[in-house]
Amino acid sequence: MATYMNAYLVRRPNWSIRPLCVVAVCIGTLDAAGQQQAADQLEQQLQQLKQQYVQTTHDLEQRIAALEKQIQDQKAIQEKQAREQEAIKAKQGTVSAADLAAEAAKKVLLGSPNGVGAQYQGKVASEPTYDLLQEADEKIANLEQGASAFEFHGYLRSGYGLNGVGGQQVAFEAPGAGAKYRLGNEAETYGEFIFVNNWLNPDHNTDKAWIKTEVLVEADTTNANTYATFPGAVGGDTFRLREAFVQAGNVLDSQPDAKFWAGERYYRRQHIEIDDFYILDMSGYGAGVEDLNVGLGKVAVAFLAGARPDIVTQYGTYAKSNIDVRLYDVKGPAGLWAGWFNYAISKGGKQTSTGALIPTADGYAFGLRHQKLGWKDSGYHALEIQYGTGAASNFSTSIDDPTRYIRSSKRFLAAEQILYQANDKFAIMPIAIYQRVQNGNPMAGWQTWLSFGVRPEVFFNKYLSLAVEAGADHTYERANYEGWLRKFTIAPQIGAGRKFEARPVLRAFLTYASWTDGFRGLVGGTPYLNKLTGLSYGVQAETWW
Repeated sequence: MATYMNAYLVRRPNWSIRPLCVVAVCIGTLDAAGQQQAADQLEQQLQQLKQQYVQTTHDLEQRIAALEKQIQDQKAIQEKQAREQEAIKAKQGTVSAADLAAEAAKKVLLGSPNGVGAQYQGKVASEPTYDLLQEADEKIANLEQGASAFEFHGYLRSGYGLNGVGGQQVAFEAPGAGAKYRLGNEAETYGEFIFVNNWLNPDHNTDKAWIKTEVLVEADTTNANTYATFPGAVGGDTFRLREAFVQAGNVLDSQPDAKFWAGERYYRRQHIEIDDFYILDMSGYGAGVEDLNVGLGKVAVAFLAGARPDIVTQYGTYAKSNIDVRLYDVKGPAGLWAGWFNYAISKGGKQTSTGALIPTADGYAFGLRHQKLGWKDSGYHALEIQYGTGAASNFSTSIDDPTRYIRSSKRFLAAEQILYQANDKFAIMPIAIYQRVQNGNPMAGWQTWLSFGVRPEVFFNKYLSLAVEAGADHTYERANYEGWLRKFTIAPQIGAGRKFEARPVLRAFLTYASWTDGFRGLVGGTPYLNKLTGLSYGVQAETWW
């Protein structure tokens, strides 16, 4: 541009030079301004790129931090769930009361809004310290250990029925009989509730010593609508402590199966299910050892006792002491054999209330038992023969009235029971009982009881069945009664399986009974006082666990 202008000026010497210089300066200025503007734009673009880079980097850092926190939170949740699953152990989809207690304790200790700890929110640190967590874990572990050591067992039956003339159900039982046939013939609510705590070896390892306590509370109610006993009512609501004992086992290396016990307990009872008859019941207070291995079989030895608070002599409350010895699990022809011997003694004296003389009495009893377990795959067979004299003649720790003839009393008993179930569609239990009792009075003669009964059950499917029970009792006591009682019951059932003894079971029942004229006024209570037949119907639930 400068070269061009100089040439132009040479050719045009008459022009003024000053205006041209001004023009040149303006053009140079415009060229410099354009360059500066371009530089400014580049600088602006650079700053924008830097800002975008900083913002993008910040956003990425926040995203990475959020992802890391999310991963940590998920890990924390998984660890918490794992701890909760360890603390709350479900067995077959059922949550136990002890597990719920453990979880509740954890919520309390950690300040859960659903627990007691909620009241301390805002007053203590929002996050638990290590010491608090450690204490919570220890307490939860103690709760779990206590829950595993505790057992709850029992039996109950309950329902309601009416008699054939509209009043409350009555039971049909022959006078002088030791029991009655049960199905559709139980008019009360009855329960036995057993609480067991395993102090040592709650896992029941066979190579370790163990100690446990057992308590059984028995309840018997009359189905009164006020849940209480009315004045003058027959029977009444009763609650009894029937078991309270401690038992220990595997404490001798030479006798790992031996069990030592002391307290009050049901002791090795022999029982027939369908008429609820106890052939042998030495339950009471005392101590003993069971399951001593003697090679031939096992031995149990016990000291057992009971008392009659209504009889007091100068020696104190009238009592009976028993030494009970048993040999059992002896392998022999056709099954297992067992023998039993008992010696009993009661110290007499002068009764303080009446001045009557109570005789000192002793006696002995013995028995032989044969049983075949697993008979016909799913059943059993048991035969029992027993004989007793004097204070031991009732095959029990209970005390008969101490008359002057008590030392001469005698009892003979033979009982047979069979459970046969060859498949899952049919089961049957027949029984037979014969008993002769002499109270010692030579003028009284023998009292006899003969009983035959059977209960078949038909299973339609896993839950529905039909039970039928028929039983006949004949009793005789000179100058008092003689006759037959016949009882028949039909009961559709809903149960927990295809077994004769499967429980729980719900049933409806219809019972019919008849008796001979020798029992008139002695069977069926007030509704059937002058009749020879009776009827009852109702519903019942029965279970054991």
